[in-house]
Amino acid sequence: MLKKLIRLVAGLFLFSVGIVMSVNANLGVAPWDVLHTGLTAISDFTLGQVSIGVGILLLIIDYFLDVKIGIGTVLNMVLIGIFIDILMIFNIIPVLENTILGIIMIITSLFIIALGSYLYIGAGLGTGPRDGLMVGLTKKTNRRVGIVRGFIEITALVVGFLLGGKVGFGTVLLAFGIGFVIQITFDFFNFEAEKVEHIYFIN
Repeated sequence: MLKKLIRLVAGLFLFSVGIVMSVNANLGVAPWDVLHTGLTAISDFTLGQVSIGVGILLLIIDYFLDVKIGIGTVLNMVLIGIFIDILMIFNIIPVLENTILGIIMIITSLFIIALGSYLYIGAGLGTGPRDGLMVGLTKKTNRRVGIVRGFIEITALVVGFLLGGKVGFGTVLLAFGIGFVIQITFDFFNFEAEKVEHIYFIN
C-alpha cells in the first residue's frame, strides 16, 4: 500500500506540473482548465482552490452516479489543487511570452501529464473525480465513452470561456493532443489502464 501511495502522489505531482506548464505557456489551456481559469477570473480563489472546489462538486455527482470512489479519487481532488498553488505561488515554472517556447512547453506538458496519469492510474487506488464523471455518465446514458468525454470537455470549455477562461491555440493542442500522447506513453510502458484493478473504500 505504501508503494501504491508513493506512486499515486508522484503521479499527481507530475500531473500538476504538466497543468501549470500548460497554463504558464500562455497560449490557452485545456478544456477543464478553461473552466478553472474562468472561475478564478470571477472570484478571489486561486487556480488550485478552484480545482479542488470543482473536484468536490464532481465527487458528489459521481457518488449519485454510483461511481466507485477510492483514496486515489480523494487525493486526486485535493493534492492536484495544492500542488498547483505551490508551483504557482513560488513561480517554480516560468510564465512565457514567446510563442515558439510556449508551444514547446505545451507539448512537453502533454508528456508530463501523460506520465503522471500512468503513475497515478497504475497505483490502482481509484481514478479522479473528472474521470469518474465520464465513467458514470457513460453507464447512465449508454453512449460511447468518446461521445460522453467530448460532451463533458466541450461543456467545460464553453462555460469556462463565457466566464473569461484562457482559450487559445494551446487549447486546441491540449484538447486534441492529450489522448494521442497518453496512448503513446501507455504503449511505451506496455500499460493497459482498463486492466488495472482499483481498490475502493466507497462503493
